[in-house]
Amino acid sequence: MDTITHQQKDASELKKSKSMKNINHFTDVHGLPCIEKIVSSVEDTPEPICTNITGKIPEWINGSFLRNGPGKFEIGNQKFNHWFDGMALLHQFKISNGQVTYKSRFLSSDSYQANKEHNRIAVSEFGTITMPDPCKNFFQRFLSRFELPKPTDNANVSFVTYKGDYYVSTETNVMHKVDPETLETTKKVDWSKFIAVNGATAHPHTDPDGTTYNMGNSYTAKGASYNIIRVPPTKETPEDTLEGATVLCSIPSVDKTKPSYYHSFAMSENYVVFIEQPIKMDLLKIVTGKLTGKSISNGIHWDPKLNTIFHLIHKQTGQLSSTKYFAKPLSTFHQINAYEEDGSLIIDMCASDDGQAITNYNVQNLRKSGEALDEVYNTLCRVFPRRFILPLNVDDGTPYGQNLNNQPNSEATSIRIAKNKVFCTHEDLHGEDLHQYGGLEFPQINYNKYNTHTYRYFYGCGFRHLVGDTLIKMDLHGKHMKVSRVSFLLLGCFQAKVTSFSDVVVDVVESDML
Repeated sequence: MDTITHQQKDASELKKSKSMKNINHFTDVHGLPCIEKIVSSVEDTPEPICTNITGKIPEWINGSFLRNGPGKFEIGNQKFNHWFDGMALLHQFKISNGQVTYKSRFLSSDSYQANKEHNRIAVSEFGTITMPDPCKNFFQRFLSRFELPKPTDNANVSFVTYKGDYYVSTETNVMHKVDPETLETTKKVDWSKFIAVNGATAHPHTDPDGTTYNMGNSYTAKGASYNIIRVPPTKETPEDTLEGATVLCSIPSVDKTKPSYYHSFAMSENYVVFIEQPIKMDLLKIVTGKLTGKSISNGIHWDPKLNTIFHLIHKQTGQLSSTKYFAKPLSTFHQINAYEEDGSLIIDMCASDDGQAITNYNVQNLRKSGEALDEVYNTLCRVFPRRFILPLNVDDGTPYGQNLNNQPNSEATSIRIAKNKVFCTHEDLHGEDLHQYGGLEFPQINYNKYNTHTYRYFYGCGFRHLVGDTLIKMDLHGKHMKVSRVSFLLLGCFQAKVTSFSDVVVDVVESDML
């Protein structure tokens, strides 16, 4: 990566750099190495194998590191179109006494089994629409175009826990319970059998007592709604899965037929924070996708004319705050942390000023090389850590036109602009040195100790490529950072989008990064 030249463009350059297709160029990077192996299909390794270790693993680290991501991108002679479409491959790195063994296993989902049985893509995915079964006659194939698309159960995003059990999840209504030791699929669990939702995120939040919160949409004749979900911490019987789950609050979409896409949400001690961003899902396009031959990804678009809206829901009462917090258009997939302090809710997130990144992660883009690969990277808006401060006690006596942010040494603003409306601007949680590492995504904190509380450090991946190529430790005291370069394959593990390894190598990060 040392031969790559990175240059962040200023606003005047961005206006001049629009191509004939009116595409923004956000950076001017040249010489990116090809990363096509990251989207290469692999075989699973269900029996543990030894790994080669670079460095020394501290003796106090013992346990299993579980990851999930796409591992098969072709079925028969058909190919998936998007990185998010690949068949889920579960990974286990077992760490014990300074040694690491590795195993992997494909998730035995209905989608995987159907694809395997028919030797073709039989179930549509995010970026890939399935074609009519060639074994059917013409009339049957014609009628199949009018069927509603079957939601995939290819849970290739993350491992999650509910009531002490391990699941793998995507963003549809189906999760799979798995054995964390063998990685075998043990049970299929459908959210819609317990509550009225059509899916749930793969990034729930958990309180110290084990109560888990999530979000999922529902679609009715009245339009789309965003639902806050609460799952109790314990089981009534050993066979329990999502029994006892409830919808804590339902928030109607501003646009009934075009709800916002969201990948995750934030949570403080007393509030769930939903960020309604201008990445919109055109429900008509999505439900007619089979008829038009278009995938779900074609029904998602970025609308920069819309503001971002922060919704606050009280976790105990389920009450939606009457105050709405607005910000300029932004895109956020992962939040860092949220906590309450001195009458304000502080929410830290990774965000960018453009929401078109999803389309850039087509498999064909990830397999490009040379100038074509550089072009894909340069049209991606960089993601940086930001802080918003939301004042909680806005009432009739709250002044208009004044900055309500009472946090010392903070550059964020919160200004009341109308009754029940506050407009917010962010504070950067980084220095200029982060630009040379391509911004930061996939943030992590010491969750058990600091989630919903004040904290000092967070970690993430630097993006000098389409995928992370560095591990970054950020110190909020002074906004200093430490960087450790790690191989693309290891970074893929942290990003939960890994392939498998023929020779597994574990790089040990320096101790001062911990």
